[in-house]
Formats: sequence, structure tokens, C-alpha cells
Amino acid sequence: MSDAVAETARPAPADAPVLQRLSVLDRFLPVWIVLAMAAGLLLGRLAPGLDEALEAVSVGGVSLPIAVGLLLMMYPVLAKVRYSETARVTGDRRLLVASLALNWVVGPALMFALAWLLLPDSPEFRTGLVVVGLARCIAMVLIWNDLSCGDREAAAVLVAINSVFQVLAFAVLGWFYLQVLPGWLGLPTTSADFSVGAIVVSVLVFLGVPLVAGFLTRTLGERARGREWYEGRFLPRIGPVALYGLLFTIVVLFALQGEAITSAPLDVARIALPLLAYFVLMFAGSFALGMRLRLGYAKTSTLAFTASGNNFELAIAVAVGTFGVTSGQALAGVVGPLIEVPVLVALVYAALAAGRRLFPGDPTAPAPHVRGGAR
Repeated sequence: MSDAVAETARPAPADAPVLQRLSVLDRFLPVWIVLAMAAGLLLGRLAPGLDEALEAVSVGGVSLPIAVGLLLMMYPVLAKVRYSETARVTGDRRLLVASLALNWVVGPALMFALAWLLLPDSPEFRTGLVVVGLARCIAMVLIWNDLSCGDREAAAVLVAINSVFQVLAFAVLGWFYLQVLPGWLGLPTTSADFSVGAIVVSVLVFLGVPLVAGFLTRTLGERARGREWYEGRFLPRIGPVALYGLLFTIVVLFALQGEAITSAPLDVARIALPLLAYFVLMFAGSFALGMRLRLGYAKTSTLAFTASGNNFELAIAVAVGTFGVTSGQALAGVVGPLIEVPVLVALVYAALAAGRRLFPGDPTAPAPHVRGGAR
């Protein structure tokens, strides 16, 4: 994030003038995201052949420019994590069990139900949404968590656990939700052959590379100059790279899929409705569960965002590789980030507002005057 955000790895005094220290990038982040989405859509429509050029080289089934953007986006966030404190997270069984249940039981089941309820006559879109529901977030969620003042160490641990389950469970759950469960309910089934290799490559590239880089950066930086220099001088310098990477990724992603999105607005609207319901229901339910478990604001916010977000890069890669680039399943995967990005930005502000109102006296909750990712 920006200097102001990077300096807030731990709560600031309640009277600190945080808003005054926010950069223009942080203060107007929702505006920049909307402009990045619009710029990408315009590029996709006005620059013939751009999508083919961007897809000419891929990493893990994802366009190389998107891969670069994701790595730039994740590295500064993972460099902020205090890895020596991860044992605190792994010892919290309530958080771990709740996260696993939300991500691998509730999330896929909710997406399956919404897809069938709202798209009963569109098997391709429905299947694409089921694939999106199975791709649990391991990348962009770190940005949303950081902006909402969530627990960075908890987010790193939960993302790592999700990545392992993604490798082990994605294909099995895909078979269950596309063939077994519909058969039990007397509904049409869908055949799909997911590439486990593609899933493994996606996890290793989009989580493994920035995780190792972040860990080595903190370990070597603290060893050479100490924690005070590392968190007070170094992190503020690399912090803005995360948001630049986010905006760059959004522009490239929407440039790649601009024609598909703008040429079928009614289809996009139909796919958007279950996605919107999914993100809001998952976030609200997960946040309520975190409060019920008395996890505190930071862990509750982390639980909610890690359960709500989806791995759009994996969902798109799987849909394109399995069903084809022009398929309805691929379009559903593409619409995923179109809805997820603005909705989860709005939920960042909802989380900050809830933290101020519902967690009085909690030292991990945002201060009354905090907006958009700083305490």
C-alpha cells in the first residue's frame, strides 16, 4: 500500500491524523479501480488484436502480463507479514476450522445453489459459476484484507491452507458439484476434466513465488538492518507497488475480455446477479460467524475476506482450458472479477465501518476516523 498504509502494520494512536497522511492513490482507490476497469474495457474494444498479443505468452494458463501484475500485487503484502507470528494463527483452531468450513463446504454449496436458482435455463453459465465457486482466493484477497486492516499473519496462513486444499480438492469437488450432486437431485449433469497440473502450477506461481520472495525479503532485511528500519523505512518504499500491480492487473484483465463483456451485456447481467448475491452473502455470513466466535475485528475481517474472494485467474484458466475460450463457462469466469473487484472494494469500507461500530475497545479495530485501509 502507500506509505500511510505500510506504516500501520499495528494500530496507530486514536488521535493520529491518518486521513491527512493518505496518498492520493489510497484516498481515491475506488475511483482508480473503476477507471482501470473502464480503461481495460475500452482498450479491449478499440485495439483489435490486443487480446491476442496479451495472451501470446502465458504462465500457469494465465496471460503473462496478468501474471506479472499479480506477482507485483502480492509481493509487498507478503513482505509485510511477520512470519515469526504465524504460530499464533495456527494455534487458533476456531479460526482455522471456520475458514476451512466456509471455503470448502459453504462457499461451493452456496454458489451451486445460486447458480441453479438464478440460471436454471443456462447450463454453460451455471457450470462456469460452479467453477468460480470452487476456485478459492489465494491472491487478490491479500489486498482486500490489508485495506480492511485485517490480520496479515492470519491471511497468509489461511491463503496457504487454501492453496493446499485447492490442489487436493478442486477436481474432486468439481466432479461432485457437476456430476454427483445434480444426479442425486434429478438435475442435468455436466462432464468436465480438470487439469490437476494446471491447478498445481497456478498455486506454485501465484502464491509460491511471492510468498518465498516476501519471506526472504523480511528475513534478510531484518537480519541486515533490524525490524525498525525494515518496517519504518523499507516497507513504505515498496508499499505502493501492490496497488500499482492491482490497477495494472485490472486494466490488462479487462482489456483481454473487453469484447466478450461488452458484446453480451444481457448475459453479463444474468451472470452478475448470482455473483453479487454470493459475495454479499458469503461476506456477511462469515463476518457474523467471526463475531459469534469472538475472534476480534482483525481476524473476523480476515475470515470474511478469505471466504468471500475467489481465485479468478484459476477459474478463467480452468474454464478456458476445459470448455474453450468462446464458451459460456469462460464468459462466467470473466464476469467474476468484473463483479468481485468493485463489490469487495465496497465491502472493505463496510468492514471498516463495522469495525468502528461493532468492536468497541478492540485494539485491532480501525480508529473512528480511519478510511480505506489505514488505522
